[in-house]
Amino acid sequence: MTAAVAVDLGKTGCRAVLWYGDPPAQEFHEVPGAPGLAADNGVASARTAVRAAVLPLLEREPSHRLAAVCVGAAGAAAAPEAARELAALLLDDLPADEVAVTSDAVTAHAGALGGRTGVVLAIGTGSVAIGIGDDGSYARVDGWGPWLGDEGSGAWIGAAGLRAALRAHDGRGPDTALLAAAVERFGEPDRLPSALGRDGNPARTAASFAPDVARAAAAGDAAASAIIREAAGALGEAALTAARRIGGGALPVTVTGGLTGLGEPLLGPLRDALTGSPRPLHLRPPLGAPLDGARLLALNASAPHEPHVVRVRRTTPLPTVPTPPVTPPADSQE
Repeated sequence: MTAAVAVDLGKTGCRAVLWYGDPPAQEFHEVPGAPGLAADNGVASARTAVRAAVLPLLEREPSHRLAAVCVGAAGAAAAPEAARELAALLLDDLPADEVAVTSDAVTAHAGALGGRTGVVLAIGTGSVAIGIGDDGSYARVDGWGPWLGDEGSGAWIGAAGLRAALRAHDGRGPDTALLAAAVERFGEPDRLPSALGRDGNPARTAASFAPDVARAAAAGDAAASAIIREAAGALGEAALTAARRIGGGALPVTVTGGLTGLGEPLLGPLRDALTGSPRPLHLRPPLGAPLDGARLLALNASAPHEPHVVRVRRTTPLPTVPTPPVTPPADSQE
């Protein structure tokens, strides 16, 4: 029976789904994510995460022929050669006829709009707006990573909240509930710099503080409210810029990603920013998730997203599903 695997590889988590049968059944597995393809050692980290997410699925359902794997990977848009390298490596690792790698923003777009044109604002640990027009035009706005961009993202909100907390701790800024929230989550303020780097993914760690900022904003904290308003403004600006760059008439716009879980403290001012556009933008709920988009692109090479997908097709015999290595006990190693 033919199957396909869809992978959503973000900086926080790596989610994989094996789709098979008609109507399609699915198996799901999730592992920690990777810093991004554009990061140092990004391809190796991404390969490790994808293998860890996909191989258990193949071991559960060994009878299915794997037609395609599509990975939507953070950082792929900024590092196309890394995306091609990852696709080739995964073709060596996995018993698939074809491996496709694209940006996680592209799979989010395909899933949210069902493979159709429009603007998708993907917000999670990072943030990016992707626009694809009826004439094939393409715009990518932001998505430059936590140090150069991703304005309004989870990492951006969390880092801004931590800065506000430290300013209050120093006496340089106003009192804020964010200081107590930061201490509760990370420990004493002096430990914050080391806490951000403790798992090797500072953006993900900073993003973990974004829900605390949203809760403080909902409770009326002035510093937190200002951060959330600024985040919503930056996200709205990215979506409006993508719409302007692809041209045309009225456009569907949808917002997707884990940061939508912050709820009204963020989504209310974001809606205001989008509906204030002079151009008709129809804000719609997403039709599907990034994993739905990855599945669509795995099986359909004629979608308008195809110019932004790297595909590597097998020309050699299929590998067998690898068995995870067993590490001998420490006292048996020399």
